[in-house]
Amino acid sequence: MNTLRFITAGNVDDGKSTLIGRLLYDSGSIHTDQLGLLKKQGEISGSNIDLSLITDGLRSEREQGITIDVAYKYFSTTKRKFIIADAPGHEQYTRNMITGASNSDVIIILVDARKGITEQTRRHASIASLIGIRKAIVAINKIDLVNYSAQVFERIKEDFIGISDKLNFDEISYVPVSALEGDNIVTKSLFTAWYPGKPLLQILEEIEISSGKELPARFQVQWVIRPKDDKYHDYRGYAGPVLSGNYSVGDKVRILSSGIETTISSIEQDGKNISEATAGQNIVLHFSDNIDISRGDGIIASDGYIENSTEIRAWISWLDKEPLKLDKTYILQHRFRNLRAKIIGITNKWDVNQWEFTDANEISQNDIAQIVIRTNQPVHFDAFEKNSKTGNGILIDETTFSTVGGLMFLENTV
Repeated sequence: MNTLRFITAGNVDDGKSTLIGRLLYDSGSIHTDQLGLLKKQGEISGSNIDLSLITDGLRSEREQGITIDVAYKYFSTTKRKFIIADAPGHEQYTRNMITGASNSDVIIILVDARKGITEQTRRHASIASLIGIRKAIVAINKIDLVNYSAQVFERIKEDFIGISDKLNFDEISYVPVSALEGDNIVTKSLFTAWYPGKPLLQILEEIEISSGKELPARFQVQWVIRPKDDKYHDYRGYAGPVLSGNYSVGDKVRILSSGIETTISSIEQDGKNISEATAGQNIVLHFSDNIDISRGDGIIASDGYIENSTEIRAWISWLDKEPLKLDKTYILQHRFRNLRAKIIGITNKWDVNQWEFTDANEISQNDIAQIVIRTNQPVHFDAFEKNSKTGNGILIDETTFSTVGGLMFLENTV
């Protein structure tokens, strides 16, 4: 059973938390104790269960009436497992939306049926498209508040189609829903007989996503295992996740950054030997040669190609309150490998409201820009668009150790 990661995004009060709550509630994915608490709260207030409370994890954000962080929820059906990221709606929390979207396969863009496409709708759609999400679901919510109007649904759908030519989505689905009433969330609504499509949950269950198995083989060492005791005196294993592709015993591989070639002699998973490992599995690799391999080193097929450079073009989403500083030294964390890096140039900035590139002398919080990074050692990576698992990274302030930027590497090195 594969896992679908999706993010919900929309304007404040468009019903994101209620939508997620409805998915969890109607699919029977709420724990009994939590459901009892929600029912008790409903009895106290004299109203129905407030489904939005299912995703409101912090009392302070409930009191403010907004979600100020990315809340993750997990549920499953008989067909698929799901991980949901609930992104905030306020513009100043765009960074949180980017955090959730960078690990998502699908975005659900909520649109209030009464308001239609807004600037924030365009912003969220633009960001999701830029960072590589290729499948979108436009959920036109609160359809009950416009008397389940087919005309309203079609108008908003046409409006979004009008802007979709500027986006990189491969597939867009449109569905009229009422998160509050449950229309077209898990089952088809009797009030939208004019809608020929599927309910939201069925779309999520059936949407096709890449497993990563078809991509080139990528592995990065997370931990070097050397027990050095009497029982395992000569044991030397290299643990980590298979980021993409496949590895089999007998495969000829190349170690990055040394470039030394060797052969996989055995593969372990959960203490047992296996003959093959695929994307998503955590394994331990053993090699036929005694090679100096460290945390952060990559393992790829001996005849495989991967970008290799000390100067990299990348998208950056700036997260820090302090503006980006050219030639300041940062830490570039590329999964399990840390390098020292400087931003040596800003190519341009993406205006997510006007959907165009503009010149930029300064990058501030929530800005998205194309930059050039110079590192003190070569970085082995793929373009984010081709392989997101090896095509992203983060920038860390070496003084405060705060994460200041999210990176998506571009294909062509400088």
